[in-house]
Order: sequence, then structure tokens, then C-alpha cells
Amino acid sequence: MNRVLVIDDDEAVLNYFRILLAQTQCYETQILSDSSKAFETIDAGKFDAILLDMDMPVVHGREVLQYVREKHPGIEVIVITGVEDVQLAVECMKMGAYDYLCKPIDENRLLHTLERAMERSRLHVEISKLRDRASLEGLRHKEAFKAILTQNRAFLRVLQRVDQIAESENYVLIWGESGTGKELVARAIHQISRRRDRPFVAVNAGAFASELFSSEFFGHERGAFTGAIRSTTGFFQEADGGTLFLDEIGELELPVQSKLLRVLQEGEYFRVGSTEKRGSDVRIIAATNKDLTEEIEKGRFRRDLYYRLNICSVYLPPLRDREGDVEILADFFLEKHNRLNAKAISVIEQDVLDLLDLYDYPGNVRELENIIAEVVVVESGRTVTRRSLPRYFLNAVTKSRASLVPVSERKTLAEMEAEHIRHVLELADGNRTATAEILGISRVSLLSKIKRYAIDILPSSGVAAQGGEKN
Repeated sequence: MNRVLVIDDDEAVLNYFRILLAQTQCYETQILSDSSKAFETIDAGKFDAILLDMDMPVVHGREVLQYVREKHPGIEVIVITGVEDVQLAVECMKMGAYDYLCKPIDENRLLHTLERAMERSRLHVEISKLRDRASLEGLRHKEAFKAILTQNRAFLRVLQRVDQIAESENYVLIWGESGTGKELVARAIHQISRRRDRPFVAVNAGAFASELFSSEFFGHERGAFTGAIRSTTGFFQEADGGTLFLDEIGELELPVQSKLLRVLQEGEYFRVGSTEKRGSDVRIIAATNKDLTEEIEKGRFRRDLYYRLNICSVYLPPLRDREGDVEILADFFLEKHNRLNAKAISVIEQDVLDLLDLYDYPGNVRELENIIAEVVVVESGRTVTRRSLPRYFLNAVTKSRASLVPVSERKTLAEMEAEHIRHVLELADGNRTATAEILGISRVSLLSKIKRYAIDILPSSGVAAQGGEKN
């Protein structure tokens, strides 16, 4: 049975709520008049929802709400306030209250609000259990993967492979579409490895032109070139003893690939402007959204560099292939952007979740987060509805739905109109006057459409012919 805590300093109000909720036979109710005991009562009670008065002595309702949001985020709080305190209630909503009700309380609205709050509370519990069970299942180093949410079996197998290879010193090549979480996986590998206490340096490798590569990656001495007013360290030195994550490795120019290959083979390099050799003790994790074997065939990527980097390979599937993950990720991003925008949007409507499931997500998890981030900003209600979804997303889903219709069943409006006119003509045995009446148009309009659509009129049977209405 759902557990509800009512906190109010007015005994009459407490008795009213206790009797009202008892009559529903849906709630186990506990009342509390001494707000100074609120924190310990909440900690001990395992409540699903709290009805909270704002104006109380000793401990104000706002303090209780803040405590619940920080310590017990799964408990939904419904604020009870006087009409003159509506502004305060709105502030509480921004702090994370589920809803607010003004005194005197409307019983029907209270019960309806409480029912919806319970649904939201159950959803929090289910998602929390799902995250704990699915995201960590079968992984030895669970803490390293805490930033990755999934319940998809195939993706969990990928993470299990990552879990296995992370403890080695082997270089790793992570490939997959943009937005699939390649850097998150790279950071997990570093956290599991023996290098976890050393630096993790992430670099967008494709952002550096050939002439800047050596200076940025190996560092340079003061005076090595115009503008070099001081000596600087490069990425290899910054990551010394740790992990160097090279994102977008497929974007490197061929001259740069040669320089990178040399340092990986020899384990040493020179700063620009220096003759002193420096040792390189870094583990390389590279990532790409390109098919490097295809790039090799086209002469755009060195085969020897590919085999140097691709000792252990990890493929991250796109979001559209991770069945069951869209809803759990959408809810996670809703909570995240609620906090960032001081919003308290409670739930995503089922028809919105259905639309989210239909989309292909060319931008993958990153695009899903962007969609939810926009929704949180524009949604003014308590529930995510389709009106707050981006227009481009709705257009894409509409086209996707249309593409699911078999080609044989796709018809233009004109084709459907011609088919309907032909059907009614057959029902009317070719009688055009009767057909026009059934269609609700004039006989002249019908004749025009028959001509436009080149509809053949079958010879009428006895009844129509006798009526003399065919022509």
C-alpha cells in the first residue's frame, strides 16, 4: 500500500487528511504536527509521497522540501498552502515539489493529484531499479561505468568486453557513429586500468593541421618558431603515465599520421626546437566514426597506423539498435535538465515516448539529450507533451511512419478520391444523380471529377437503367 506522510502544525487539518485518505483504502497515512521531527520521520518512514504545509514553526516547509529533494529524491512532495502564498508555492515547484494545492482543499483535486504523484513515485523506483540492475549487470568494475545507462543486452555485452580489455596495456580503437558515447567508454577504460591515478587527456585529433601537430602533441622550446615566447608541454607529456584519448582519429592528415606512427613505434619523441629525446609512456585509446578499412582502401589512412592502434577493438552500436534504452535515457536527461533549468517536469506522456522510440537518432544519445534539453526549456506544464517536441523531430517521425506503409498501400489524396467515387458509382449501379447525392456534391462536380480521373462507368443493371438516371 502507498505510504503518505502529512506534515502540518494544525491538528484539525491532520485529522481531515487522515480520515479522507483512509476512506480511499489506497493509502497508509502517517501524520506529524511537530515539524522539528520531520527529518528523522522522513528518514525512517519509506514514504512514497508527502503532503507538506509551508507555514510551520520551528522548521519551515521550504527546509523540509529541500531536505527531501537532496536526501530522498524518489519521494513526491505536494505543497499545501494558503491562497496568499501562491508565489511561495511556485518557488517550491521550482525546488522540485510535484504540485501545490491551496486551502481550502478540493478533495477531488487532492486525490487526483496524489494518484498522479504516486504514479511518478513508482516510475522513479522502477527506473532506479532498472538502472541498478541493467547498467551494472555482469560488470566487474561497476563504478567505472556509472555514467553509461543501458538495459540493452547487446550493449551490455559490449561493456562486458570493455571490462575485460581495460586492465591490459593494449591500445584500443573505439568506433561507431557520432554521439554513441565513445569518450565515456574511453574514460571507463582508463578508470579500470592500472593508470587510473595518472592523467586522462582527451584530444580531438582531427582539429590540428599538419603544421601544428608536432607543437601541440610533443610541445616546443622557447624560440622554436615565431611566437614561441615560452616552452610548453605537449599532450604526450601531459598524459605521461596515463591515457591519451585521440578522438576523430580518422580525420588526421596523412603527414600527421606518419608523425604519430613514429612516436607510437619508437616510444619517444622530440619537442619542437629540441634535440633531447623524451620517452613516451602513455596508453593510446583512439576513436573514430569512420570505417577505417574503407579509408585505407581509398588511400586516406595508413594501414600500418591502423594495425598499430587496433589491438583491441570496441564497436558501439547506434541508439536505434539499442532496444529499450530510449525511455530510460529520456527520463535520465529529463531529471538532469530539470535540475539545470530549475524546472519540475514530472513525466513524459506515453505518446511522446512512443514517438521517441520511432526516431532513428542520426546524432544518437547526444541528439536525444539535445531533444530533451529543448523540451525542458519550452514546456510550461508538468508533463512533456508532443507540442514541446522540436519541429524537425516531429517531421522526421511523420516521414518515418509513412515509410512503414507498404508501397502497395500508399495512395495520394486524388487516388483515394477517385477510388471512393468509383466505389459509390458501383453501389449506385452507375446512377450519377444518386452518386452525387451520396457524395454530397453537385451532379456537375461529379461529372467533372469522373472526367478528371478518367473513371469508367460500368453499364447499369436493371434498376438504374429503368430509372433513366445513368446519363
